[in-house]
Amino acid sequence: MTTFASGTDTLTRDALTVLQPGFTGTTAPDWLLRRLGEGLASVGLFGRNIASPEQLAALTAQLRAERDDVLVAIDEEGGDVTRLEVRAGSSYPGNHALGAVDDPELTREVAHDLGRRLAACGVNLNWAPSADVNSNPGNPVIGVRSFGADPALVARHTAAYVTGLQAAGVAACTKHFPGHGDTATDSHHALPRIDVSAADLTARELTPFRAAIAAGTRAVMSAHILVPALDPERPATLSRRILTGLLREELGYDGLIVTDGMEMQAIAAGYGIERGSVLAVAAGADAICVGGGLADDDTVRRLRDALVGAVRAGELP
Repeated sequence: MTTFASGTDTLTRDALTVLQPGFTGTTAPDWLLRRLGEGLASVGLFGRNIASPEQLAALTAQLRAERDDVLVAIDEEGGDVTRLEVRAGSSYPGNHALGAVDDPELTREVAHDLGRRLAACGVNLNWAPSADVNSNPGNPVIGVRSFGADPALVARHTAAYVTGLQAAGVAACTKHFPGHGDTATDSHHALPRIDVSAADLTARELTPFRAAIAAGTRAVMSAHILVPALDPERPATLSRRILTGLLREELGYDGLIVTDGMEMQAIAAGYGIERGSVLAVAAGADAICVGGGLADDDTVRRLRDALVGAVRAGELP
C-alpha cells in the first residue's frame, strides 16, 4: 500500500473518497494509482478499459495493489449495454427479453452468471439493474433496457436480478431513481422532466425500487430528471427531498447512493460538474460518478477541491 503524501489532510481524503471516476486505457494510469494512495476509494470501468477477461483481471489487481478495498464499478446490464463484450455484443439477454419471457428464476440465473464473470475479473459493483418502468414508448434512452411497462413485472425481475447478482459476490446498483421510464428526453443531452402526480409515481415508478430495497440492493443510482411532483426546483440527483426525504426516510433505504454520470448534460449544462457534485452530496449522495466522458486527473482534482471548498464554506458538513 502506497503511503499518501503528508500534505493530504483528512478532509482532502474524505473528498476523494466520494468520487467514482473513470479513466482511459487498459492499464491504470499513474495519476489514478496516486489518487488511490491519497484516498480515492472507487473507480468506474467502461468498454474502453477492457480488452479481455485476463486483461481486466490484471487491471483490477493493479488497482487493488494500491488500495485493497477499492470499489471497482462497471456498467454491465447485458443486452444492449455491455462492457465485458463491448466488441462483439453481449451473450446475455437484456432486460426487455427477460421481461418478455417473464421467468424471474431465469432472470436470477442470468444475473448470477453475469455476476460470477464480473467477480472473476475483480469487479465488485455493477451499475445494474435498470428498474425503470418503460411507460413512455417514445423514451430515447431506456427502451429495451427496461424489463417492461408493467410495474409489477419490472418489480419482480428487478428483485430477481439483484438477488442473483449479489449471490455471486457483486453489489447491485439499482437505477435510475426515482424512475427514468416516462421521459421523452435523454439525460445525456438535456434535463428530462416527468409531469405526473406523486400518487402515480408511487404506484408505478417506485414499485420496482421498493422491490429492490426489499431484496437488499447494496446501491441505488440517482436519475438526472426533474420530477416537479417531488421537487419542482432540482433534478433528483441534486434533490434532498428525493434522495434523503423519499429514498432514505420514506422508503427506508440505507445502502450506498451513487449519482449517474455528472458530466451528462442534464447536470453539466445547468450547474457545472463541480457545483453539481457539491449539491449532490448535500442532497444525500454518497458517491459521485464521473468519467463516462470526462476521465482525467484534472477532473478529479477539480471535484475534490470543490467539495473541500464547500465544507470550508459551511455548505457541506
